[in-house]
Amino acid sequence: MADAGTLSDRQRAVYEKIVAGKRGQLAGPFRVALYSPELADRWQALGEFLRYDSSLPPMLSELAIIMTGRYWNAQVEWLIHASVAAEVGIARDVIEAIRNGVVPEIKDAEQAAIYEFTRELLEFGQVGDDVYQSLLRHIDTVALVELTALVGYYSMVAMTLNAHDVPLPDHGTAAPLDLPANAELIKPTCLPALATE
Repeated sequence: MADAGTLSDRQRAVYEKIVAGKRGQLAGPFRVALYSPELADRWQALGEFLRYDSSLPPMLSELAIIMTGRYWNAQVEWLIHASVAAEVGIARDVIEAIRNGVVPEIKDAEQAAIYEFTRELLEFGQVGDDVYQSLLRHIDTVALVELTALVGYYSMVAMTLNAHDVPLPDHGTAAPLDLPANAELIKPTCLPALATE
């Protein structure tokens, strides 16, 4: 992980931009990305827009983020965003269902449409027309494009955290996600489809 005491001038400039921004700290994947300051600078700008400034309400974006973190079994991503998801109003039973890989009971139609779009995008790398059109009944095309970018962005975050074994923020914190014994070899399906009525 990049150490604040040994940064080059360019790394320090990016570091200062990150901590002066909406994140307020150098955390998660930026501890790794800072080795490539050009990458880190562009990455942090995209992430800041998608997380804080997109047209998606925080409740919808955080639902997609925790689903992405769960899909990739990203412990750090889950730990950070599950608490944010609760703060912005996602029901704790929905968060726990996603964490445990069981079908959540989502009563809100807009959240259910976000769930299904995100699930299909993660599972299959594409989305069926029925799911796409269903989501367009709740959000506009701009928000849908931003949602797609958000899922891609947080997939990149998750892969970076996992590939470089970025530790949990508090070293005393237990890993929040249970992983199968062969998690390194097999990608489990951990986001079940919602029941259709």
